[in-house]
Amino acid sequence: MDDGGVPLEDLEASEDREDADLWFLPGPMEVEPDYLPPGPAPEPKESDVVDAWRAAEAGQAAQLARVAARLGILGERLRRGPAGWRQRLALIEAADLSWLTQDRIGLDRLSLYMALRVSTVTDDAQALYRIGWTVRRLTGGPAPLARRSGVGDLETFLGRRARSGQGERLDEAKAPLRMVEMAEREAFDDRAAGWLAMMDQAEDLHPVARACMGFHLWHVAELSPVDDPLEAAVTAARVAIADLAPSGIAPGAIFAPIAMGGGGGFRASGDPPTRLARWLNAMEGATFAALRRLEQIEAWAANAERVMAPLSGKTPPMLRDLFTSWPLVSVQMAEKLTGAHRATVQRNIDWMEERGLIREVTGQGRYRMWRIVETRATEARSTSDRNDGLSAEDIYDVLAARR
Repeated sequence: MDDGGVPLEDLEASEDREDADLWFLPGPMEVEPDYLPPGPAPEPKESDVVDAWRAAEAGQAAQLARVAARLGILGERLRRGPAGWRQRLALIEAADLSWLTQDRIGLDRLSLYMALRVSTVTDDAQALYRIGWTVRRLTGGPAPLARRSGVGDLETFLGRRARSGQGERLDEAKAPLRMVEMAEREAFDDRAAGWLAMMDQAEDLHPVARACMGFHLWHVAELSPVDDPLEAAVTAARVAIADLAPSGIAPGAIFAPIAMGGGGGFRASGDPPTRLARWLNAMEGATFAALRRLEQIEAWAANAERVMAPLSGKTPPMLRDLFTSWPLVSVQMAEKLTGAHRATVQRNIDWMEERGLIREVTGQGRYRMWRIVETRATEARSTSDRNDGLSAEDIYDVLAARR
């Protein structure tokens, strides 16, 4: 009861009715929508990032096994073949990567640059420098990751050091400006240490999945400019194959081809399962394309050896090996790499062209270039003699069935 003798319950009910009649007043604050923008989301922990890639790897186990099997076949094929095969695949992969980075260096320009350091007026010196580094790293050089690797190993692999005796010398006159800027930043060691720490935490991942994770974390660590995926792609190609080759035997595949399967594997969009799926699709197609190229080269070499048997001297076999190691060959390249006289080289090249072993692809007066002629007949005959009717795809199917 209040002072007027009115029960408290009746008083509260009457106040509620009066408030209900005030329809023009705004409602309570707690029921109004929140129009404020959301605050910054918390950054994921390093362990959460690695766990996401572990889950992605588990979801792609079947395709990952197929890719690993094909990489094993490619490594064995390269292990028992000449060293020129690795160089040939590296040149093709580097040329495809140049289109990814908008440098667009063709095989003819790349071959002339790597063999003779020849460039035309329209060539971009910085682009040739970058793609030349790509070829060198895809054919050998220090490994980006190893047991207990540190920032110095990665810095040497990238050629960021400018001091003598510590990796490749960074020639600022030829190196791209953005590469020089990245090398001069004092924070590179910290960023590289962070990236290496993430890769160490993912040491239990399959090398192919670990390489995919490292590629997509590369720009998060700001190791290269955002619009330059070349260093990240080359590093990932080396990481993907690093632990697949048995130790103590002759080297086979030095890198895992990716760009030969298209640029879809390098797309930086989607969650880890989506990125890993694109990565595996591109690597599977690229590895199969590399195996087919090696079959064609081996078939051509066997046919060329039979056709060129009547020729005498050292120049014919050297030219045959040269055409298996380089996608495109010019007279100037052959003269320098074989040590033969230019007239002798030109005469043998003309003879090979007349016999249908090679064909010219440039159609110009200077720096004419030739490539091998790949025929289905010689390819089928050589494949049948070598594997009793088994192609690279058949060998893969047999190994998969055994597993």
